[in-house]
Amino acid sequence: MSTKPEAAPLIEFRDVHKVFGTGSARFEALKGISFSIDRGEFVAIMGASGSGKSTTMNIIGTLDRPTSGHYRFSNVAVETLDADQRSLLRRHALGFVFQGFNLLPRTSALENVELPLIYQGVPREERQTRALEALERVGLAPWAQHTPAELSGGQQQRVAIARAMVTRPEVLLADEPTGSLDSERSVEIMELLQDLNAKEGITVILVTHEPDMALYAKRHLVFKDGRLIADKRVEAGA
Repeated sequence: MSTKPEAAPLIEFRDVHKVFGTGSARFEALKGISFSIDRGEFVAIMGASGSGKSTTMNIIGTLDRPTSGHYRFSNVAVETLDADQRSLLRRHALGFVFQGFNLLPRTSALENVELPLIYQGVPREERQTRALEALERVGLAPWAQHTPAELSGGQQQRVAIARAMVTRPEVLLADEPTGSLDSERSVEIMELLQDLNAKEGITVILVTHEPDMALYAKRHLVFKDGRLIADKRVEAGA
């Protein structure tokens, strides 16, 4: 009786080290990190400032490269890719949400969401349709023509999430997405991420130092001093 081979992880780190600087300025941000993340997981990367969590996120997002070790995305050895290939991976497989929203101030919510599709060369009519659909998914279609200044902080972050989702990425990387929001808006954003993960199967990787925000994830990777000190499954649903 034959059995199907086990699917490869979507993301895999094997003995990843990251060193910044040389000589007396040398700093080892990651000290031999190994873990894997499967498709459809909601994972929180946790730790204090300087623990290595942001460096890990930057490597996952191909914004940085390991000094040594191996990083595979969908069974592709990312460390062997050149700058153009890494850019293509970011553009088509990864969506980013940051603490600071990073919206263009003088353009509408719709135009902000369209932006990644312009880089992909998507025709104008399809761009607008997909951007409006993305805004609908985050509950902001009625605000499509509003500029960021006309939106609350929570609404701006929803626009940023729509922009990250419009390219239909495999992974949504959220770096302290509630750091600029009050507690009520923070809960709204985390419930939205949880919903996108549960209903649409999007892999969500959240970087946070806030334990109450991490409770929305189903798995916690805990970093300290450049090492992964805990990998635990949790009951999601704060």
